[in-house]
Amino acid sequence: MKILVINSGSSSLKYQIFDMDNNNVLAKWLVDRIWISGSAIKHKSSNDQKKEIEIEIRNHDEALKMVLDLLVDTEVWVIKSLDEISAVWHRVVHGWEKFSESIIINEEVKAEVKKLVSLAPLHNPANIMWIESVERLLPNVPNVAVFDTAFHQTMEATNYLYALPRELYEKHGIRRYGFHGTSHNYVSHRACEILGRDYNTKKIITCHIGNGWSVTAIKDGKVVDTSMGLTPLEWVIMGTRCGDIDPAIIPFLIRNMNMSIDEIDEMLNKKSGVLGASGVSADMRDIEEGYLAWREPESTVIHMYNKGILKYIGAYAAYMNGVDVIVFTAGTLENSAVQRKLIVDNLGYLGIKLDENKNNFRGEERIISTDNSKVKVIVVPTNEELMIAKDTYRLVTSL
Repeated sequence: MKILVINSGSSSLKYQIFDMDNNNVLAKWLVDRIWISGSAIKHKSSNDQKKEIEIEIRNHDEALKMVLDLLVDTEVWVIKSLDEISAVWHRVVHGWEKFSESIIINEEVKAEVKKLVSLAPLHNPANIMWIESVERLLPNVPNVAVFDTAFHQTMEATNYLYALPRELYEKHGIRRYGFHGTSHNYVSHRACEILGRDYNTKKIITCHIGNGWSVTAIKDGKVVDTSMGLTPLEWVIMGTRCGDIDPAIIPFLIRNMNMSIDEIDEMLNKKSGVLGASGVSADMRDIEEGYLAWREPESTVIHMYNKGILKYIGAYAAYMNGVDVIVFTAGTLENSAVQRKLIVDNLGYLGIKLDENKNNFRGEERIISTDNSKVKVIVVPTNEELMIAKDTYRLVTSL
């Protein structure tokens, strides 16, 4: 069975196609700058055949049509016919309380996703556009939605409720949902496989630290707490998101700086975080370069960033009354030995010891704690697509 995996944005599209008979990736794509000048498709097949196309792409249907044509292109030869595609998976960011697991998409599901646009205005509209493009171009292929929020739905009310009037939750669904769920799900299970541990009896803290950052506490196979909230804005500073701030700052900006709600929303989501605090860049690679060169304000920002991660690791270890495994994943912690060391060197109170020789690498599965470390620290590159392909396979084969 072949499953097409779609991870979409408003102007970009990442694809993978899996052969579920052996869990192999047959090809990967990136379609970039859709409806923006400089559009391009970058394709790589498992047989190392590569193809790049620079062409103006006016809409989502055009982008999808080009990718489907590439799939059966004899020059790259991924599949012989589009009929080989048995299902299409879509990553959908916000599923509210309505969706606690993956689901086959129908009109009712699409209607619910559209209702949630206010909770994920940057993501859910794009998700709907891509779903409907697939429906038009592959009308007989089932579509499956996997929700970023689903993995966190095992949290109890003590951890997902805000201390606001309860009717805001009961009538409007205002609560903590959490995000990056497919990533946290994959890396926590994979870490236990590597370590030979029983997933359902361990206390695990997973740190997904890329341009968007979140930390999740998993106890006895269930999420008990996670750092992101109603939206992905909550938590520590991210690439362009501010993370946690004093809520009184918002009425202050309205009253004293005459800022509108839309202006504040854009500032908090797109002009703050690492970019805002440094005034240099939203990319942690640039910040790390400045830190290593002893420059301000990059050095301050990198310590602000790590302090937030350490606060959540400490809080979750206390809440779960201990931790067995800490997992690092996503772009920054998969690739930066410097960042991993800055974090782990401050976790000695948990009996954690870093093996500096093991820590000198990029983008691999590797245990970086010493053999006698009381808590295992492991780096697991995230593979949301494989996790989702397996989930899609399970749903489609049960039809």
